[in-house]
Amino acid sequence: MAAEQHPVPVVRQLRLVVEAADHEAAVAFYRDALGLPEEAAFTGDGDARVVILDAGRATLEIANPAQKRMIDEVEVGRQVAPRIRVAFEVDDTRATTARLVAAGASEIAPPTRTPWQSLNSRLDAPADLQITVFEELGAPQEHAVDPGHDGDV
Repeated sequence: MAAEQHPVPVVRQLRLVVEAADHEAAVAFYRDALGLPEEAAFTGDGDARVVILDAGRATLEIANPAQKRMIDEVEVGRQVAPRIRVAFEVDDTRATTARLVAAGASEIAPPTRTPWQSLNSRLDAPADLQITVFEELGAPQEHAVDPGHDGDV
C-alpha cells in the first residue's frame, strides 16, 4: 500500500509581529511616515494593543551568513545588520529616507546604488528594527536571473 500523500498547506499571508515599547511612536513612524495603510487595530485587557499595517506583497528572504555580510558591505560598507532586518520597496529611496529620518529614524547609510541595480538606504527605526528602504532601478526580470540579487536589495 502506497503512503498517503497530504497536500502541502498554502500560506496566504506573511505577518511579521514586532514588539514596540513605544507603540504610538512606532505606529506613527510605520503608518504615517513610511505610509503603510492601517488594516486593523485591536485592544485587550491590561492596555494590550496591536495595529496591523498592510505592507503590500511579502517575501521571506533566507540568507546564509556570507550573503548577509555581502549585503551589509554593499549597502553600508561594514557589518551592521542584526539577525533580522526588514526591507521595504518604495518608489523614491531618497525622498523616503529623508522623510523617515525626519520622523525619527537614524540613517546608517545613505541611498547607495547596488550592483543589482537598486538604490538602498539603511536605517535604525522604531521598535528596534534595522530597515532597508530600496528602489528598483532596473526591470524586475533582470533581477530574477541575477545570482547576486538577494530579493530586497
